[in-house]
Amino acid sequence: MLSFENDYSEGAHYRILKRLVDTDMEPASGYGSDPYCEEAKSRIREAIELPDAQITFLVGGTQTNRVVISTMTAPYQGVVSAETGHVNVHEGGAIENSGRKVLALPAHNGGKLDPDEVKAYFETFYQDGNHEHMVFPGMVYISHPTEYGALYSKEELTRLRAVCDEYQVPMFMDGARLGYGLMSPETDVTLPDIAKLTDVFYIGGTKVGALCGEAVVFTRNNEPAHFVTQIKQQGALLAKGRLLGIQFAELFTDGLYYKLGRNGVRTAMMLRKVLHDKGYEFFFESPTNQQFVIIDNDKMTELKEKVRFSYMEKYDETHTVIRFCTSWATRRENVEKLAEML
Repeated sequence: MLSFENDYSEGAHYRILKRLVDTDMEPASGYGSDPYCEEAKSRIREAIELPDAQITFLVGGTQTNRVVISTMTAPYQGVVSAETGHVNVHEGGAIENSGRKVLALPAHNGGKLDPDEVKAYFETFYQDGNHEHMVFPGMVYISHPTEYGALYSKEELTRLRAVCDEYQVPMFMDGARLGYGLMSPETDVTLPDIAKLTDVFYIGGTKVGALCGEAVVFTRNNEPAHFVTQIKQQGALLAKGRLLGIQFAELFTDGLYYKLGRNGVRTAMMLRKVLHDKGYEFFFESPTNQQFVIIDNDKMTELKEKVRFSYMEKYDETHTVIRFCTSWATRRENVEKLAEML
């Protein structure tokens, strides 16, 4: 069966596996204090052009979002997100479980926050005479790419940055699929741009060639106090931190992270052309590794027999929005096989 279900179905790139094996019997200190984590941090700092960045490695995206949001906001604050944002829809209530509320705003153009609407939200909140009885907006959260594969432009990020500066709240970018966003031919945003425009972001490894792992980057000497202790309180501190350090050290050697992201985007653009040629209607035409189409329910049932894909939402009584997702490991021949089935 062909799999276009997600971008983390496969294990890991062979270079990562090889390095894990090659270093397997070397003793190393725990909890991220090993030389491999230091190597990875050094390589990431070089890539983002920020030598003083504070970097920590966590295992997965939900864990990372919860830890970052809960440690960077106060108990009386919530996090502003697009209504389609991962923290609002697909985190199983992890953010709310940490004691923080998700403050959802309308999503635009594939799941993006509109900077003017964010500004208006803050203005309206502080103009309300009863705002001391309300959940304060304490952070702005965005995904890049979004859950529908959309990308923020540099201009949009700059405008969001200005709102965050005006109201003195941190801007947090979820980079679970960042490698695919950076390699999109339609982006004007680089990794150093992201480091300059956000307060904290993370580089996703789980979905871009690693077995697991996300690299959290605090860009303004703003890592929360006793961050490791707070990570441990939430059950998120990996004893064998070396496993994450080794993977990110390899991902940021010889541009591997970018190469893997490029493969996901290249095969997605092949698939996008196939879908166009076959006459499929797009729900959102993504410039990254996720493609969203509206499909007849009967055709969807037929396709399920041979292809794995993701359900997104009901479109109408006879049609559904589904997602085809390519990855760092997707091969050209698999796209060609899917084309025959479509």
